[in-house]
Amino acid sequence: MKGILADVRLLTIVIFCFLLLLSCAREARHQMPELIPREVIFGNPVKALPKISPDGTRMAYLAPVDNVLNVWVKTIGKDDDKPVTHDTDRGIRIYFWGQDGKHILYAQDIGGNENWRLYAVDLETGETTDLTPFENVQVRVVAHDKHFPNELIIAMNKENPQLHDAYHLDLRTGDLKMVAKNPGNFVGWMTDAKLTVTGALAARPDGGFDFMTRDSEGSPWRLLISWDSEDALSSNPISFSKDGNSVYLIDSRGANSGRLVKYELATGKTEILAEDPQYDVDNVLINPDTYEPEAVTFLKDRQEWHILDQAIQNDIQAIADLDYGDYFIYDRDNADDTWLVGFTKDDGPVSYYAFDRKTKKGTFLFDTRPELRKYRLAKMEPISFTASDGLTIHGYITYPPGKGRKNLPLVLNVHGGPWYRDAWGYNPEAQWLANRGYACLQVNFRGSTGYGKNFLNAANKEWGGKMHQDLVDAVNWAIKQGIADPKRIAIYGGSYGGYAALVGATFTPDLFCCAVDVVGPSNLLTWINSLPPYWEAMRSLLYKRIGNPETEEEFLKSRSPLFKVDKIRIPMLIAQGANDPRVPKAESEQIVEALKAKGIEYEYLVFPDEGHGFAKPENRLKFYAAAEKFLSKYLGGRYEEAAAK
Repeated sequence: MKGILADVRLLTIVIFCFLLLLSCAREARHQMPELIPREVIFGNPVKALPKISPDGTRMAYLAPVDNVLNVWVKTIGKDDDKPVTHDTDRGIRIYFWGQDGKHILYAQDIGGNENWRLYAVDLETGETTDLTPFENVQVRVVAHDKHFPNELIIAMNKENPQLHDAYHLDLRTGDLKMVAKNPGNFVGWMTDAKLTVTGALAARPDGGFDFMTRDSEGSPWRLLISWDSEDALSSNPISFSKDGNSVYLIDSRGANSGRLVKYELATGKTEILAEDPQYDVDNVLINPDTYEPEAVTFLKDRQEWHILDQAIQNDIQAIADLDYGDYFIYDRDNADDTWLVGFTKDDGPVSYYAFDRKTKKGTFLFDTRPELRKYRLAKMEPISFTASDGLTIHGYITYPPGKGRKNLPLVLNVHGGPWYRDAWGYNPEAQWLANRGYACLQVNFRGSTGYGKNFLNAANKEWGGKMHQDLVDAVNWAIKQGIADPKRIAIYGGSYGGYAALVGATFTPDLFCCAVDVVGPSNLLTWINSLPPYWEAMRSLLYKRIGNPETEEEFLKSRSPLFKVDKIRIPMLIAQGANDPRVPKAESEQIVEALKAKGIEYEYLVFPDEGHGFAKPENRLKFYAAAEKFLSKYLGGRYEEAAAK
């Protein structure tokens, strides 16, 4: 009997302990996690963007030197990492290996003005050479190919600030030679398997594009394919075939979505290689030796792969098994034996691996922000709803851990572009907002890319119209679902998202309690007329999509927040880069002056050494500290009192 009683007591204790642990676990789930320092989220990454050398023996990556991002190089298998660039200002964000294996090339502008110059670092001598030492000229890299290790094709608006001509660059001598003169409406160049510029994209007066080809350098250009304005943003050339007889295209003609097709130049015969009825082809993986497409991805709620060449089927499957999340093939060596792969996750940093195609094994390289692993991050969940006119809208919501899913303060975080889209994965702003106690709602409103041309074209002339109504419908959806507290909703965004924040404050001021605008245009008339000169050929597309200031002045005024500033009743935070070439400082100053004249509460931050966005970590941290305090004041979320050291 005593034994039975002892067993009962023991069982009672076990059950009690289990219930106590369960209660503690439930309580923990409803507690806010530790505050993640802004420095961890928005400071420089520890390492980022690895690239493998052509011979596969070395790896380059970005990492800070005295808090400024520079390119580092190491020998694979050794701990001999060292910086090879010496930027002390804005940091390097765009770089690649020279195909000769002897140089690292990188692009840099001044103060965010986007007049990129191209530099080369000799890895043997350490010498840095400015390959394009021209004032007020923008360089674009067109092509580099492993079969032409000493050559590069670039584009520059050196002769005419409105037009980019194509140039051949010799890495051995630095010599530049113009190989294609822009006739006046070319907006992009394409090379064939011989690294000859034989393709070009020309802007049409109706807002569409013509794909032009020629047989060789010096030959006349001829029209191959025309995309009208309805197909223009869902179609583009990808690559010529190795024999030059065909071209691979993303093509939405005769369909709703952009399909991958093979187009024969001589006959016009078209073969569909990959398609989805609703989603455009997102990325195309091209074999660097055969120039044939190996796989495509479709960006739906999550990324989906479609294999075209069965020779890589086992590789893709082995890569998928390396980690969780959505994966991308970032780089490959010349032998095509080693691929660099990155995994993006919604609740952790981006992770990189080196994948050995012979053994089908992956070696972990690094996490971009390993400190994030110390903190509890939030999951990003796909959502969809029906807009007020019946269109299906997709997006994502990130809930604040420990606060449940009901009656939350909510930040409507609007993406830029607007011909862009939000995607699943690690998003620093979503994690920041969720960690501070807000639900973060991201909406792929009409005009967002990837959902087919019908969805994209539904945004024509709808800036401040149905595009904004989609955002309003999203907020109403969140309120109806019980997610959002109607009295604690903010609208926040940069570029087009900044414009949307201004529209929210002026067109629907009763829906939001505050607004944050980063580099958003306030007056569509002055904004369109102040675009950089090299956007001139794209003006017809902007007129088609947004409006023509010469013939639709009143319409554009009606869609400009500046002319409705008297309706603002909510506090605003506005941030601007002084050197922004896309949305000039005057766009922010106009609205600030109007707010000042009306006596409306506002904060205004100007960064004298930034452009369209904030590249320098000290500027990013200053902005996010101000935004965090601003949101905390009006939404009631958490705030990190002191900047992280």
